[in-house]
Amino acid sequence: MAIKIPALGAIYIESCRRLGVAANSGFLSALFKADVKRSRNEVRILEILLDHLKDIDFHPVLEVTTRISESEIEAVDVLNESSCALNGEYALLLIRSIGQKLRIVDLQDLSFGKDFLRDLSQRGLQCQVLNLRSSHFRKLNLVGEFMWLHSLNLDYSTTLSSFREDCFSCMPNLICLSMCETRISNLWTTIAALSKLHSLVELRFQNWLCCNDVGSSASSSGDDQTGPSQPSNPTFHDLPPVGLDFLMDLDAMTENALRNLLPFGMNQNFQITDEDSSDDSEVDFSIHLDNSHMDSSSNAPPGWNREINLLSEISSAALSKQNGEESSEGASSGQVADVSFKYISEHASPICFEKHYREYMIASIPQLKVLDNLPIRNIDREMANVTFYKHFEYLPYRRNDKENVVSILQKREIRAKHSNLQIPKQMPLDPPGRSPYFYTRSLCAAKMGSSAWPCLHSLSITSNILGDENRSFRPRQFEYHPTNSGLMVFGTLDGEVVVVNHEKQKIVSYIASLGAMNSVLGLCWLKKYPSKLIAGSDNGSLKLYDIQHVPSPSNNMHAGYGSVNFDEFDQLTSVHVNSTDELFLASGYSKNVALYDINSGRRLQVFTDMHQEHINVVKFSNHSPTIFATSSFDQDVKMWDLRQNPIRPCFTASSAKGNVMVCFSPDDHYLLVSAVDNEVKQLLAADGSLHLDFEIPSTGSSQNYTRSYYLNGKDYIISGSCDEHVVRVCCAQTGRRLRDISLEGKAPGSSMFVQSLRGDPFRAFNMSILAAYTRPSSKSEIVKVNLLASSECNKESSPGGSSFPFNSMGGSAARFCNPPWLSLGPLRARGSAGLGAVRRRCGNGVSSTAGYAARSASVFLLGLMGTNTSALAIGTSSTTRASPSALEQQTILN
Repeated sequence: MAIKIPALGAIYIESCRRLGVAANSGFLSALFKADVKRSRNEVRILEILLDHLKDIDFHPVLEVTTRISESEIEAVDVLNESSCALNGEYALLLIRSIGQKLRIVDLQDLSFGKDFLRDLSQRGLQCQVLNLRSSHFRKLNLVGEFMWLHSLNLDYSTTLSSFREDCFSCMPNLICLSMCETRISNLWTTIAALSKLHSLVELRFQNWLCCNDVGSSASSSGDDQTGPSQPSNPTFHDLPPVGLDFLMDLDAMTENALRNLLPFGMNQNFQITDEDSSDDSEVDFSIHLDNSHMDSSSNAPPGWNREINLLSEISSAALSKQNGEESSEGASSGQVADVSFKYISEHASPICFEKHYREYMIASIPQLKVLDNLPIRNIDREMANVTFYKHFEYLPYRRNDKENVVSILQKREIRAKHSNLQIPKQMPLDPPGRSPYFYTRSLCAAKMGSSAWPCLHSLSITSNILGDENRSFRPRQFEYHPTNSGLMVFGTLDGEVVVVNHEKQKIVSYIASLGAMNSVLGLCWLKKYPSKLIAGSDNGSLKLYDIQHVPSPSNNMHAGYGSVNFDEFDQLTSVHVNSTDELFLASGYSKNVALYDINSGRRLQVFTDMHQEHINVVKFSNHSPTIFATSSFDQDVKMWDLRQNPIRPCFTASSAKGNVMVCFSPDDHYLLVSAVDNEVKQLLAADGSLHLDFEIPSTGSSQNYTRSYYLNGKDYIISGSCDEHVVRVCCAQTGRRLRDISLEGKAPGSSMFVQSLRGDPFRAFNMSILAAYTRPSSKSEIVKVNLLASSECNKESSPGGSSFPFNSMGGSAARFCNPPWLSLGPLRARGSAGLGAVRRRCGNGVSSTAGYAARSASVFLLGLMGTNTSALAIGTSSTTRASPSALEQQTILN
């Protein structure tokens, strides 16, 4: 027989007497209220308010909670409304002791500390509704078992910026998720995390509040889905809740879960404090409740609260189709025609301001029925799919479906006929049976499809070569070597030039600064003489160095030994060498460009007044030694030919804002032009006409200097800006977004921006980013990014490797992710011998082959990429290296 509620009270009082503890009146009152509900034939719910409990009350209350499963109490709600004196460990023990009758857990985690959240995340709970508003997660990692959970609320968790890879892996019944006013911003990692929630039907990153022109709320019918839906928010008491009739196909549990989620409170109170947070923790405790307004940080996009007319975003054609297919004439359609609905967005997370956010979410989560309080209609889903395929790439190279890595390798071994994987109504990049790049592009797609969280790793180079291990460099500019896949050079804010093996993270050559402090802004390798490079500083210094003849610092020789000096170019910002290594150009904070002869060391000519404002970047073409382009803040990009003694340009192309940089595609067919605030365009090099506008959303900042470069030959571009912490990867043929890479600091105060970036000329979908902090005391970092490897590769393969603060990821793909025994010989062989050799090395059995493929697919690609980079250098037979990519420079403009 079930224990009666009064009997539970007797057990509690007896336990208090035995332990010599005064009975807690708040807990007794909760038991009394539950008994009153029983007498009224209501649901017998026990509400335990943790605010009323202290550590001394723990043991008597625990004796009661452990007996609840045997009692007549039907459900238990555990609430925490304000500061709590109860120890966090005691609180978790009480909650978990309740068992399967635990219904709602509503907590303010401020009183319990990071250990409480970590334990809750790792071990899970048996509750049905979990409210963790204003929590201090920075990277959400809910990996414990939440098997009964159907509603999760993380609103106002203003430090929450991303998800860990295993988050949501044990929430099979989660139906409703709310994350309003967080710092979530990345569409791709967010969808990768949410894809584990197969039962998710309602998602919220903001609240849309609806009213008509006359100021009254517009009612909505649950049966009518032709007009805008009426959102709900308890802050606006005159607005009726959103109808749930459109969810008729869900069972009773689903409907109850939705009703539990919709009344979530929307009151935010935040105050910044100086409390430090742990560097290695996924939980941040630097924000406390107390104020009625949220501090708008630099990460928050403009227009935090916005008002739009939703109907203006729907074309008349779409409305006609909708009315024809989904509605009939009557009061509902008349209401849509007569009333202009206005929707006000409240408490939006940054992800809501991403272009095509709603369409991306709807297309990526097919079972979703409600997004941001608005129901998803059939026409919404159709339009979302159209928008998704127009503006986004699910996988690289227009792959619509991900193939198994092992099957791709097996097809390559037996030269199987290519499968046609193109998106409908689009020409494939690899026509079946024709392209030598089909298999490696397929592997790229397969690897990227399984790596939503790319591998990021800081290039950790200290100056121990100088005998000072505590001193680190402050990089300002860097360039990959055009022919040696392991070398990179970077210049520092202190005027140093450092050549490193970025795979082994070792210094190869070090050139100290001479004279006054200066920043190295221009770097360019020579192609025919791979040990030589040109370096230019903002003080006008121009030098040619041969790294094979640079003395080591221990020799105490003059730092200028082994170098060639050129005539100075004042306020230099950019240098570039032509394709024959005979000439180089220099530009800077002037309207002039200087031409130098490398062989003689003389300045040949200064071309004056080439633009109306200063010329930030000058670039030679990759194959024509006399053709070059200039980009200026006068909004013009110009093409020039030395054979015409540049007086007038070959053509002029204009941007809406000042141009930050320009570069040629590896085959010289295109010019990639980047202007202020994400104005990125691709022009035809033949006449300067527009080929493609990448339509990257602007921020509205006139100081948001944007830089863009080619990746994987001319197949993709990467773009980053100095006011944003994200690098965007876009297809250079269609302009569609493939992926965003977010850079995150250790703490909320460490805002970051992209200072420079380069695509790796030898490795598919690899790049490096020079990321700087807004704090003057913080040092910039060169970050290596591998989009084909998971963030987990560093944890598994580089226990002693350097860990980069962004996302707590690490591990160079070339060094840490590759099996040391791997060679390309077996993979290049045709027939069964190649794959058979791999099986013998890994062990017999299909599982061994699959294990090998999973570990080495990215290695396979990286090795092949060194053979022919001009057209995604991954051919299976060619061994000729392509012409190196252009090496670009630019200046700090902010």
